[in-house]
This record gives sequence, structure tokens and C-alpha cells, in this order.
Amino acid sequence: MQKISARKLLAGLKELPEEQDVQITTVVTDSRRILPQCVFVCFVGNRVDGHNFAKEAVERDAAFVVAERPVEGVPQEKLVLVSSSLQAMVTMAANYRRCFSPVVVGVTGSVGKTTTKEFCYAVFSAFGETLKTEGNQNNEIGMPNTIFRLSDNTAYAVVEMGMSNLGEISRLSKAAKPSVGIITCIGVSHLESLGSRENILKAKLELCDGLEQGAPLVLNGDDEYLWNAELPSHVRPVWVSIDNPQATIRAENIRVKHGKTIFTIVDKNHGMVETAIPTIGNHNVYNALLAYGAAVSLGLSPARAAAALERYQTTGMRQRLVEHQGVTVIEDCYNASPDSMKAAFAAMQQLPANRRCALVGDMLELGSVSQQAHKETAELAKQAGVEMLLCYGPQSQETATHAKELGIPQVVWSQDKKEMANILIDQMKKGDLLLVKASRGMQLEDILKEYYEATQQKGVEID
Repeated sequence: MQKISARKLLAGLKELPEEQDVQITTVVTDSRRILPQCVFVCFVGNRVDGHNFAKEAVERDAAFVVAERPVEGVPQEKLVLVSSSLQAMVTMAANYRRCFSPVVVGVTGSVGKTTTKEFCYAVFSAFGETLKTEGNQNNEIGMPNTIFRLSDNTAYAVVEMGMSNLGEISRLSKAAKPSVGIITCIGVSHLESLGSRENILKAKLELCDGLEQGAPLVLNGDDEYLWNAELPSHVRPVWVSIDNPQATIRAENIRVKHGKTIFTIVDKNHGMVETAIPTIGNHNVYNALLAYGAAVSLGLSPARAAAALERYQTTGMRQRLVEHQGVTVIEDCYNASPDSMKAAFAAMQQLPANRRCALVGDMLELGSVSQQAHKETAELAKQAGVEMLLCYGPQSQETATHAKELGIPQVVWSQDKKEMANILIDQMKKGDLLLVKASRGMQLEDILKEYYEATQQKGVEID
């Protein structure tokens, strides 16, 4: 964070006399990161109440404390009393954003936000100094923290925006003021809290609230909800697609070679260009097209944008290909939904294998569609030719039951990670392909870690 006047940063939250207009060095929500002249924001968490550290913040020379209630030991002149610390974060982010003029790319959608953000980062970095959301810091705390990293040197900023309820993306977008928006797709993530895909669509379209008149909005033209949506009149839609001939930007001649996906971008405005991305799956082709579409809609070079897609790097455990003792593992256990599960099994079919195996876990926050969604996972596994299906977690029992009905040769259901790991240790063979996928809360990487360590310690090639 560059230093900023307290009066500018806290505008709308606290009226400050001129003598209190100090230079703020940073905004922090973690008491361990308190620095002199910072603003410390108190949040009430599940385990820790930030208000308990407010007095300490003042003692460590914090300039101001943002709190939802008065705190003993925090003098009135240093207290910024607010009804919502979340809203205060967003307000400060909006105030800070106004001090800079980067090109901001706003990314949202039910599935693929983070991957699309990383493709955007790869593309825009080819044109100038680019900032991106780190990890999945896309909520009303994480997004402001991204904005607070803007500086005079930032040419482009790729900002991911997530939500749990209606209104959240609107607030984030109005603060970030994107130059271009991207909506990846409308899936069933957050169905438990929003109730319907129509409400999910409504929530994602809130991204438009922060876009200026005529700003481009890049959309997946193969998503029926987006394609049929009534878009706000002030945005300029840019459609990308694999199957829709009416889209402005399409991918053709898609093929996989040596773990890369090669395809031709057919751009109605700029012609054709060949490109490659260092990952597999048509869902990643969509993500790449969205990033390309954002760049060219802002007037950047189509050839350079297409070439930069190959600089994409996966993050965390998102569909990362790992070769381990002769076994190819698709590590995709960062998150899961019915849409991303379908994409993962489709990507699996693009890779050669002696035997296809999968370790799947629960998909969370699906509400009333959970039982059917887990049943459909078994159908996806069957279609992909999976011969060994391991199902972990209470909801995945539905997957296992249906998989046995479908005749998948080997099906195991368990809620014991050790048991799952031991099956992998004992039964995975050279030439096998293993997909590992579940929601983040299932932590399937624990099973993978035990499998990797045990087979590595054996020091033998699995055959």
C-alpha cells in the first residue's frame, strides 16, 4: 500500500480535523500485522474477536481502529465506529482505488474464477505491470486487500470477486471500478444460500454495477443462462464460445498433446490465431478465451494476447498434472461443484491411460440438489471409463451406491482417509491415471500426501 491521507482513506466513515490527517501506511485485519500508522479493522470471527486486540493496536501506534462497538482503551479520536466492518473495508478500498488509474479486470462466475484470473494475469502481464488477487481472496475482506496493493506502477489489476449472497458483488464492483468485466458461467455453487440459478445469475450480473457506460463484459456464449440473460444496456457484451457460431470469439481445432491444449482462436474482429495453453480440458479453453476476450476488447494486440496464454500457471491444487512413480495424477482438490466435476472427468478422458481411477469427495453447499449431484458423479465416472472409484465423505456414499448400480468394476466408500490412502498405495500401478477431486473442505490432499510419501519411501517403480 502506498501512503495515503487518513482523510481520503476514511472518507464516509469518520470526519477528521486537519490535525488528525496523518499518512496511513497500511490497513490490517490481523493483529500480528499491526504497524505504526496503520488502520486496524476489527472483525468478529468464529474463534477470535478482533475487538479484543484494539487496545493493543493503539499501544503499537496504529493510527486508527475501525470497530463495530466502542472499546475500552481506544481513545475517541482514534476510534472509527461503524455498523459493519465489512462495509468499512469496501468503503476504504473504494477511496484508495480513486487515487490510481490502472486498467482493472473484474472476474466473477460460479466456476473457473480463479483459473480465469490466472489466465488474465498471464495475458495482461505481457503488456505491463500487473497486479492480481492472491489465492481466493475475493470476498469483502480479500478484494479490498487486493485493491490496497495498487501503486503508481500498476498498469493492470486482475480482481476476482466472489459472493455468498445477493448484493455482495455489487458492492465489490462499485469499489473496484472495473474497466472490463468477465463472467465465467452460471452454475449451482451457492445454490444453498441463493435458492435458484436465476438468483445466482442475478448475483453475478451485479458485476455490471461497477462498469462504466460502454465497458466490455466478456461472457461465456455456451452458457444458456448467460446467453439468454437480459444484460444491462450500459455494457458492451463480448461473447466467447466453443460451440456457439454467433459468438465473437471461438475456439476451433482443439487437441491435446503432451499435456498441453492447442487450439485456434477465431476472432470475428481480428482474424485467426493459433495458441496453446499448458493445461487440459475444454473448460480451460473457455477460461483462456475469456482472458483473451478481455484483452482484445480493450484494444490490446490479439497476437500478443494469444501468445501470452501459454504463460498461464496453475495455482494450488487446481487440475495440476503430477507424474508420480509412473502414475499420472490430476490434482484437482481445491474445490468442486457439479459443473467442475463434469469438466474434470471430461479432461480426464483426454489423457492416455492403462487404467482410469478416481478419488472423489463431497461437493459442499449444494442444498437440495446435493443428492442428485453426487449421484451424477457416478455417471460421469462411468462415462469416463473409470475402473476404480474411491468415494470419501458422507455425501459421497450416494456416489458409491450409484456407481455399483452402474457396474463400475471397483467401488469403495469410506470416511477414513487412512483407508483411502492405503488403497492407493496398494493398488495404483504404472500407467494408471488418477483424478482426485472434492470440495476444499474435504482436504483430499491429506490422502494424496500419504500416498505420495509411502510410495516414494518404497523407492520402487509401481508396476
